[in-house]
Amino acid sequence: MFSSLSDRLTATFKGLRGKGRLSEADVDATVREIRRALLEADVALPVVRAFTGAVRERALSAEVSQALNPAQQIVKIVNEELVGVLGGQTRRLRFAKNPPTVIMLAGLQGAGKTTLAGKLGRHLREQGHTPLLVACDLQRPNAVTQLQVVGQRAGVEVFAPEPGNGVGNPVEVARRGVEHARDKQYDVVVVDTAGRLGVDAEMMQQASDIRAAVQPDEVLFVVDAMIGQDALAVAQAFQEGVDLTGVVLTKLDGDARGGAALSVSTTTGRPVLFASTGEGLADFEVFHPDRMASRILDMGDVLTLIEQAERAFDARESADLASRFEAGEDFTLEDFLSQMQALKKMGPLNKVLGMLPGMGAMKDQLDELASDGAMKRIEAIVRSMTPLERRNSKVLNGSRRARIARGSGVEVSEVNQLIDRFTEAQKVMRAMRAKGGGGLAGALGGMGGGPGGGMAGLAGGKKSRGRMSAPPAKTKKGKSGNPAKRAEQERAAGEKAAAGRGSAFGAGAAFGAGGDDAGLPPGFELPPGFEKHLGR
Repeated sequence: MFSSLSDRLTATFKGLRGKGRLSEADVDATVREIRRALLEADVALPVVRAFTGAVRERALSAEVSQALNPAQQIVKIVNEELVGVLGGQTRRLRFAKNPPTVIMLAGLQGAGKTTLAGKLGRHLREQGHTPLLVACDLQRPNAVTQLQVVGQRAGVEVFAPEPGNGVGNPVEVARRGVEHARDKQYDVVVVDTAGRLGVDAEMMQQASDIRAAVQPDEVLFVVDAMIGQDALAVAQAFQEGVDLTGVVLTKLDGDARGGAALSVSTTTGRPVLFASTGEGLADFEVFHPDRMASRILDMGDVLTLIEQAERAFDARESADLASRFEAGEDFTLEDFLSQMQALKKMGPLNKVLGMLPGMGAMKDQLDELASDGAMKRIEAIVRSMTPLERRNSKVLNGSRRARIARGSGVEVSEVNQLIDRFTEAQKVMRAMRAKGGGGLAGALGGMGGGPGGGMAGLAGGKKSRGRMSAPPAKTKKGKSGNPAKRAEQERAAGEKAAAGRGSAFGAGAAFGAGGDDAGLPPGFELPPGFEKHLGR
């Protein structure tokens, strides 16, 4: 969502590189570009004025004038001010001393409250709580049914005594829901309330009555991050009518400018607690202002990436892989398949790699990864192999590769490309083991080549292969004027041509390679006497 803002800010900071000292004119020009970027991102004008004023004041102070690298110091100042605009510190849910903890959701219709209730319920269940969802949106058609479906998918119970569709008293349902949770020993109650297309007196009165009836510990304002400047007026109205305690941002995966999301916390004076980053129930995360600021400035979000990896990767399998790696065993395609399946649980590959620092410059390549189905093709190739072939890629001769290509519906060249990069990854893993380090990241890094290396290089499909760096062209040497040297050159050329003709029947010919051992895996030895069939 913040890609355009991130691009503008990154371009602004590039202009400061190489300057040993920043003049007042440099600072003013930088602040002017920052102001323009924030306004284009739809950030509220009062927030922009306060933000740029603070940045300018600090940039002209001694902390920059005495800095060894003023450009980096400016980035640091902007990062700290962004963290402040986004709420400062991470704020967790406040749980009641005596259960159940009551969480009330409020917001306009279409903001995603019902779906968010399921996501929040799933999040609480994974944290060891026993949540209960209460269906108090009795006005919107099929809102109760939607909450029941979402609750079932999230594995969370739903209290829905009324059918909805205009039938029932939402205040009474909320009160009964809390009593039911207390009787059945649910420790958290999430109350899903009704919204409207716009702020009106009836909606505010209903929300106020529900708050008075259940005395919630948290009142979360659910705001659509793509709503624009209207979000600020709506947030202020709910703050005055219901007294919010926190904010939840939804639809952060959208392509809108999203600057209003940067303004909500400052406008309401309430922190952002959670962010919804997709349509799936798992696309939900605790909001960390410092990490979001790092993403906006293209500095990555490695901590969130690590947390997602810890949830996605099986600890026992990882420990087993590490022990086998330390024992000297090679990283196999079977290991790679299991690791790739765990990687898929973390979400789209472009989204995962986008959390690494500096990946904003490769946004187009990462988007292509997500849309080109490269991961699916790789998985199809590996799944078309036999267990023996996955464990020992050295047995993959020409006929086996052709069979794998037919089974996975790809060209033989794509199978060859995957095997070549996997072989390089094994070399990287061996080198890392010799140095006392290792891991999947190193293996994936060895699979890449050229621009967009790493996993991007491995997963590059038909489109990305054209961008990969080609091997350096061999320069043709001219014939020497020395008769002895010329005779030696001609003799060596003749031997090389003869060897090339002989290897045309070897394993390497199937892949369009030449040379004595072209196409043979490293360390592969031919059976005794087999050389005569290769013309050696």
